[in-house]
Amino acid sequence: MISVAEALERVTGAFAPLALETVALPDALGRVLGEDVVARMTQPPVAVSAMDGYAVRAEDTTAPPVTLQVVGEAPAGGAFGGRLGAGEAVRIFTGGPVPDGADAIVIQENTDAGEGTVNVREGVAPGRYVRRAGLDFEAGWTGLRAGRVLSARDIGLAAAMNHPWLKVRRAPRVAILTTGDEIVMPGEMVGPHQIVSSNTLAMEAALKTFGAEPVNLGIAPDDSKALKRLAAGARGADLLITTGGVSVGDHDIVRQALGEDGFTLDFWKIAMRPGKPVAFGRLGETPLLGLPGNPVSAVVCALVFAQPAIATMLGRENAGTPERARLGCDLAANDERQEYLRAYLHEEPNGAVATPFQTQDSSMLSDLARADCLVVRPPHAKAVAAGESVEIMRFGPGRLGL
Repeated sequence: MISVAEALERVTGAFAPLALETVALPDALGRVLGEDVVARMTQPPVAVSAMDGYAVRAEDTTAPPVTLQVVGEAPAGGAFGGRLGAGEAVRIFTGGPVPDGADAIVIQENTDAGEGTVNVREGVAPGRYVRRAGLDFEAGWTGLRAGRVLSARDIGLAAAMNHPWLKVRRAPRVAILTTGDEIVMPGEMVGPHQIVSSNTLAMEAALKTFGAEPVNLGIAPDDSKALKRLAAGARGADLLITTGGVSVGDHDIVRQALGEDGFTLDFWKIAMRPGKPVAFGRLGETPLLGLPGNPVSAVVCALVFAQPAIATMLGRENAGTPERARLGCDLAANDERQEYLRAYLHEEPNGAVATPFQTQDSSMLSDLARADCLVVRPPHAKAVAAGESVEIMRFGPGRLGL
């Protein structure tokens, strides 16, 4: 067996960032930015009003109440063409350019309008309610960095910087092949010795959250010819993921059958729990990651290995960064296998507390669905008491995505 750290290094080392493609701004949501985005303009381009009211010279309002002559207006999208003089004001609206000579805005609630005049009831200091030119950003400013997963906020910023198109990483195409005579899809007739497959659909969903484009190759029975035929559909994919068929049983045939079609093995068996029987290699030009058939093992191994591989292809920044939490219960010493414990997570005033479930059987999807995080225990970790700090992998948007 090899360590998780070594396996992860060998998996991610087999991939490189994919090519860039250009997409329209509305289609960039959730994509990974391929190059920095630099502002093409200054925002706002000139000083503008932050409120509806009157543009004034602050020195004219130092002894309120004072009556000023209204000499024009400056709506958003328009401007007052002259220069403001002593004792004058310009009617202005939110977003309207501040006239030359003016240095403050009196909000309309503090005024009384007259015939060609305005009575200012409260004085203002210079700069009040004025948004200076470049307050948000200036032309040439790098607003978004390559490697960022684009959010709705980022789309808005890119639009404000005058970018109708963005360059993003091509989404990796990841083929999924589930194996086993005992597997049927949800809704199909379930025989007396069969089970409903969760791996295929869970893997498809996981891959989408990782930023990949899943390609479902179907379920291969425990038959070499059928397995080879379905696996051929992975040609041209950036990664092939299989679930099941990589252990030591008589019916675990993935390595044997695909070996006849040019599969070369890099490693097999990792010192981890759940997920010991993980294989990695190449089927021709396509990297192959063979995951266990147990549903929890398959999902955990997808998080630990497939997600970083996809993040590498996407050039993604800070993907799946580990966090720390306090332990909610005592844990015994660990053996030689790195452990991933499903756990509840709740927030307390002095930080998050992670409490692993009492049962950690790798077939129990219900516990995985209820979990908020995985508690990560290194090999040969000593016994730890409640309240001590442990590493966690938190589920949820922007983290593991599940």
